[in-house]
Amino acid sequence: MPTLRSIAVLLLALVIGCGAAHAERRVALVIGNEGYRNVAKLTNPANDAALVATMFKNAGFDSVTSRFDLNLNEMRKALREFGAKARDAQLAVIYYAGHGIELDGTNYLIPVDATIESDTDVLDEALSLDRMLVAVEPAKQLRLVILDACRDNPFAKTMKRAIASRSIGRGLAKVEPNAPNTMIAFAAKAGSTAADGDAANSPFAIAISEHLPKPGLDLRKAFGFVRDDVLKSTGNRQEPYVYGSLGGDDVSIVPAPAAPMAAPNALDNSRRDYELALQASDKEAWQAYLQRYPTGFYADLARVQLKKAVAEETRRKAERSNPLEPGHSAGEKPTAVDARARDDGGSGEKVAALAMPPLSDSELATSLQLELRRLGCLDAAVSGDWDAASARALGQFNGLARTSFETAKPSLAALDALKARSSRICPLSCQSGYRADGDSCVKMVCPSGSELRPDGSCARGEKPVAKRDNARPEPAPRPAPAAIDLSRPQPGEPPPGSLSLGARVTIQSSACGPGKVLELIGGSNRANIPRQRRCVAAN
Repeated sequence: MPTLRSIAVLLLALVIGCGAAHAERRVALVIGNEGYRNVAKLTNPANDAALVATMFKNAGFDSVTSRFDLNLNEMRKALREFGAKARDAQLAVIYYAGHGIELDGTNYLIPVDATIESDTDVLDEALSLDRMLVAVEPAKQLRLVILDACRDNPFAKTMKRAIASRSIGRGLAKVEPNAPNTMIAFAAKAGSTAADGDAANSPFAIAISEHLPKPGLDLRKAFGFVRDDVLKSTGNRQEPYVYGSLGGDDVSIVPAPAAPMAAPNALDNSRRDYELALQASDKEAWQAYLQRYPTGFYADLARVQLKKAVAEETRRKAERSNPLEPGHSAGEKPTAVDARARDDGGSGEKVAALAMPPLSDSELATSLQLELRRLGCLDAAVSGDWDAASARALGQFNGLARTSFETAKPSLAALDALKARSSRICPLSCQSGYRADGDSCVKMVCPSGSELRPDGSCARGEKPVAKRDNARPEPAPRPAPAAIDLSRPQPGEPPPGSLSLGARVTIQSSACGPGKVLELIGGSNRANIPRQRRCVAAN
């Protein structure tokens, strides 16, 4: 049936569109400096940079920029241009192979045109590691800098010290990045040097190109494998090291392959198409359904509906042929179909009720609002307009029911999920002076002789005392304490975000009267669900 095929194509387009919208953008900058003009040329950086760049391209990175033998201005320009690309990326990586130097605890990367004769020349002719961190910082998810720059530096052997106490280290210095989700990988740990090796590539570059692109492999574990390989290939003389920290989730530069989708359930498909045919509720719809699903439980139901549709079509034709006698042609006796319709006690009306046309946007919004009110998630009146209050209510339902329906507009899928709930899911919150009773708030009533306090507790009133005429006047009673606003955080509460959605804890609070404690119900900033507070009796 064309209608069924159109809906299937639309759903497939939505799935494909959502997958494209959530694709993560990954960018990389690879620099290889080996043709130094004022010291001996290195042998491997260009080969290492080419190997790593090829690895990033094969891993499906959206942008891989390779640069070789850069002078100081060219390095600055390359980092500036890469920083602009990182702003639109979830993951940004810089790989540098070449000379580096540590001066007073700060690491510098040396361009090929550097002429470093004294320690102060480093500040003018080299680029600090901090500049690379600035370039990757705009990335939204992961920032990674890989330095294959721990070689024995020839500049450090000849340069003069402007200040005798100034430290010029061997290799690179330990560093702790300040930005979150940032990692810095050294080819050799702080204070030691790395080897180029006897092959066309360094042991560090070979291990990186082998382990980093493994799909779904967490970076921390990948660099652990890199360390093991380099230690083995160098006879434990070189140990790579990683600085920085990541969160608890696994982070990889190549996402894990998507799990295969489960094969569609034939019964689910037949039920879905049965419901679509029921909305059309005409002979052609049922014939098309039975042509596609000739057997099964829903096929038997469809044949019943087809008979009813044919009988209804026959009745309408008869009415049009003899308007003076609705339901029968001239001289025709009532048919068995008419008799059965009378005997069924109006079952035809039930079939018509089931075959309702698709809901309009307003009707769908009204139905969703009614269900949200039934489940305790919506306090506002039902209006038929999908407003901000309705969106917040559906977001609260998503958080408590662990669903992910779109809140910006109503949907049939959300309506079905709400109808499937038999009882309240959103917690009931009552204003001061009222208490929860089932699914409603009722006004609190205190026993005889007691008064209701603003905090919702009952207190016994003072008995009148006879006073002598010559007694001094009693001082004016102090005003009752102002009602405490339980919508605001109270002293002693756990910090925001420490309670999961729907979690309940109680704490002692002066906001509640004697014999009561303050109950906290966790909310969700992501779902725009505020934390709830109320005073309850202490157990």
